[in-house]
Amino acid sequence: MASAAATAHRKGPPRQESPRAMVWLYLTLLTLQYGAQPLISKRFIRRDVIVTSSVLACEMAKVICALFLLSKEGSFKRLWKEWTLVGALTASGLPAAIYALQNSLLQISYKNLDSLTFSILNQTKLFFTAFFTYLILGQKQSPKQIGALTLLIVAAILLSVGESSGKASASSNSDQVLLYGIIPVMIASVLSGLASSLCQWASQVKKHTSYIMTVEMSFVGSLCLLASTYKSPDGEAIRKYGFFHGWTVWTLIPVVMNAVGGILVGLVTAHAGGGFVIVSALLVTAMLQFLFDGKPPSVYCLAALPLVISSIVIYQKYPYVARKKED
Repeated sequence: MASAAATAHRKGPPRQESPRAMVWLYLTLLTLQYGAQPLISKRFIRRDVIVTSSVLACEMAKVICALFLLSKEGSFKRLWKEWTLVGALTASGLPAAIYALQNSLLQISYKNLDSLTFSILNQTKLFFTAFFTYLILGQKQSPKQIGALTLLIVAAILLSVGESSGKASASSNSDQVLLYGIIPVMIASVLSGLASSLCQWASQVKKHTSYIMTVEMSFVGSLCLLASTYKSPDGEAIRKYGFFHGWTVWTLIPVVMNAVGGILVGLVTAHAGGGFVIVSALLVTAMLQFLFDGKPPSVYCLAALPLVISSIVIYQKYPYVARKKED
């Protein structure tokens, strides 16, 4: 008995530590993906790659990853029997269309902003997520969270005005930076906040799992993009030059990375908060940009970065707590 107890005692800790180790693995992988994605996309997706083609390829990669993970955990058959077209369109239809447009805007912005500026501006989605979750779900923010969101907007304004005016004094491409860099990523942040709130609603009300929603949104989003090619400039370019115009073998790297990142977000959200990932990823982006592009952060980035990091830390640390009514 003593020997058995000792054996059980020796074998116990690894089983308890395994889930924790997996969480840290997910956090590390997502941090690296999130931090490196802007740099990788800018480096490996050529300017002549048709935006719709890269977004569609990414959506298909997400479907493959999600179906593989569903099959691995053994829930695919059960979920398939419970799945209905009406339920899928109700839960995932609108956010899918929004995410499809958001992803296209992000692909445009990648090409016209440096990696750190893009990553910092992209964090304004936290503000818009808080705004839309309040409107749609009635989810309130604490006074400290509201202050943190204000810091985030101040950082975005500082960076937007500073970067566009700095580019204007250095070159004649200031309009391109503003119109094809800053404005697309800011609109994408608004759309991300709206879509995230709708997904949260679907998760809470419709009881959809993250993998099923990934598959549904990727399919619906792809259909929306395909429909848009009937009249869009991207559609004309695909018909004229082909779907894979401008692609190389290296183009697959950011496409697959983006898809895997979408899956990792669901895993991390299910097991841990995202604040650590966002803050760490910003630092990873700054480091990689300096190492591979030899480009140090601008004065505006250096001013905005601590504001964004402080905002995210405060927002995560001081959530809203409902006060109990006194009898």
